[in-house]
Amino acid sequence: MTETTPGQGTQPGAGAPEFGLQRIYVKDLSFESPHTPQVFTEAWQPQVSVNLNSQVTPLGNDHFEVVLVVAVTAKSGEKTAYLAEVQQAGVFLARNVPEQDRGPLFGIVCPNILFPYARETVSDLVNRGSFPQFLLAPVNFEAIYLQRLQQQRPQPAGEAAEAPPQIQH
Repeated sequence: MTETTPGQGTQPGAGAPEFGLQRIYVKDLSFESPHTPQVFTEAWQPQVSVNLNSQVTPLGNDHFEVVLVVAVTAKSGEKTAYLAEVQQAGVFLARNVPEQDRGPLFGIVCPNILFPYARETVSDLVNRGSFPQFLLAPVNFEAIYLQRLQQQRPQPAGEAAEAPPQIQH
């Protein structure tokens, strides 16, 4: 698949694949800190888990919404210190993209574009909750995509499927 932009000699709609970002936005976000202010009086040694997921919705006219969902949970002992969830979204143009290329495009390329924005939003939410700064580690969306493909393949009898990707910090 090739990326084309106007002025590169390929006419839009002439059958050549086109891919482009149209808009990036926060679709939804939430922050919960159910045990404040008591959690601020305890030693801060949190166990943090991060869950990532993405969703693709066709919008028509070769446009697609891709939503990267990032949920971060920090626990202090048995108590949830905070839960931050961000749905970072983008509208992408994908014209004349072969069907076999759409999975990697929407499962790898688009989340890679959205991730820095989600990372910044999560960091800001956590900081506004008066917790120490939290920066999401870089994510290999290609590995996650390939793992999900593997999970979708039929399992031979007796083999269990793996759990969805989860990142522990």
